[in-house]
Amino acid sequence: MRIAMVAGEASGDLLASHLIEALRARYPDAEFCGIGGPRMIAAGFDAWWPAERLAVMGYVDVFKRLPELLRIRRALMSRLLADPPDVFIGVDAPDFNLGVELRLRRAGVRTIHYVSPSIWAWRGGRVKGIGRAAGHVMCLFPFEPEIYARHGIPASFVGHPLADVFPLEDCQATVREGLQIAPGTEVVAVLPGSREGEVGRLAETYVQAMRQLAFMRPDVLFLVPLITRATRDLFTTALYAEGAQTLNVRLMFGHAHEAMAAADVVLVASGTATLEAALLKRPMVIAYKVGGMTYRLAKWLTYLPWVGLPNILAREFLVPELLQQDATPDKLAAALAKWLDEPSARKAVQARFADIHAQLRQNNAERAAAVVAQVMERAG
Repeated sequence: MRIAMVAGEASGDLLASHLIEALRARYPDAEFCGIGGPRMIAAGFDAWWPAERLAVMGYVDVFKRLPELLRIRRALMSRLLADPPDVFIGVDAPDFNLGVELRLRRAGVRTIHYVSPSIWAWRGGRVKGIGRAAGHVMCLFPFEPEIYARHGIPASFVGHPLADVFPLEDCQATVREGLQIAPGTEVVAVLPGSREGEVGRLAETYVQAMRQLAFMRPDVLFLVPLITRATRDLFTTALYAEGAQTLNVRLMFGHAHEAMAAADVVLVASGTATLEAALLKRPMVIAYKVGGMTYRLAKWLTYLPWVGLPNILAREFLVPELLQQDATPDKLAAALAKWLDEPSARKAVQARFADIHAQLRQNNAERAAAVVAQVMERAG
């Protein structure tokens, strides 16, 4: 059996690697190929192109990278049509993958789209195009299959892989001991993003907010996990530029999960990290900025009042979201201080996050592999 996959960015690489391992248990001789990242490669995936080649952020970046992305897709299509796989699984990256899925499905290849695009948040009209391209949609969130069912599109809720990885119980004390943080210390984890563009836009604002919070609470410890040397340098530059190098800051190479688990509250950019913080049962403040054109387009196209995944899953503002002009140092520091000042509020939101965790914890990889097997059997 030959299974082709395309995953973009780190989150898609993680999802796909777990799926590969579960599928290999069912089909030991299966071959996996296409576009993937290091986790997929470690699971035995033959990456024709690295997943990072598909990583783009915002509309402006897409326009700049469009010629390269189109060249990759043309070359991929040529290779897949010349030697069709038994099934194609597009992992997230809908703007890239759905076009591939449509052509392959028309050529008689079984197609699955793994991770529903956010049709519940914006561009809901895409559902028809998704139905034409994908023979089946595997959804990470429980409310999504019903949307597809209304349009006669097969879809399954398979749970979220992060919910399987993160512990259900609170591990703060154990993590703090490992990080040698004294009991009773107030800890704030600061996550300004994983990409240079994100950190470049947010570092100054985040550092100013940290300085203001430290003025109010001099003993607070800031944990700042940064995944690359470039992002670490950007944040360090912002610390010195703002005269904040004397803050009680511990810069960490990666280890974002440990930083969040050890924290009392998290300051985080929008994205998957917000869900990770929720699965770790950590109150948070979501603060994000994008380019002006990207924000205006997103604002025009979006019809949900929330951008953070914890709030979207709860269908209410469980945690504050401070975006664009609202993401000021004053407001960020005040929101963080409010969480620190109100232990009862922290406990209440942690209980809500525990409910969300239980709902998403579905043994994701096995459920997704079972859906792939069912699609293969129905078509076979």
